[in-house]
Amino acid sequence: MLYTRKGDDGTTKTFGCDQRVSKSSLVAEALGTLDEVNSFLGFVRAKAAATGFECDDPVNPRMQYADVVLEVQQNLFIVQAQVAGADKKITEDKIKRIESITDSIERVLPKISSFFISGATELGGAFDFARTLARRAERRVVAVKEEGKTNIEPNTLQYLNRLSSLLYALARISSRVGGHEEIIPDYK
Repeated sequence: MLYTRKGDDGTTKTFGCDQRVSKSSLVAEALGTLDEVNSFLGFVRAKAAATGFECDDPVNPRMQYADVVLEVQQNLFIVQAQVAGADKKITEDKIKRIESITDSIERVLPKISSFFISGATELGGAFDFARTLARRAERRVVAVKEEGKTNIEPNTLQYLNRLSSLLYALARISSRVGGHEEIIPDYK
């Protein structure tokens, strides 16, 4: 059954916890924001799969953008479980993995000297929007850590910080592969 009626009083139960918490709590807010990122990444993954674009990743040279996104989605479930109080952890290998992919993308892009206006391509715009959602999720998870009621591992915060860099790199490379120049704001 999709509904239980147990949350009708404004509370919810988190993974691995017998107590109910307010749906307005920092934990519930962080979990909802992580879910929002993950859901939107599902849309981005479908768009990326339709393009067939590939990353030049040293570990997997023919890795599709859609595969990179799926890997991130899987890792976000680990982050969500940790935020909910479960004994799940983001490993250092997962951080190094997205650093490696980001680095390989950056090697083929011009150096960043300015901000860019989002949306040179539809996929690039979707990756940029996912980046902003990931940044918001990172802020929400930091708030949970600062509250001190849930143990948030340093690797989790590092992963979320690197995630926005990866999504930015994917936005930039999507635009380039799509044959579009990045537009610099003119501030006029």
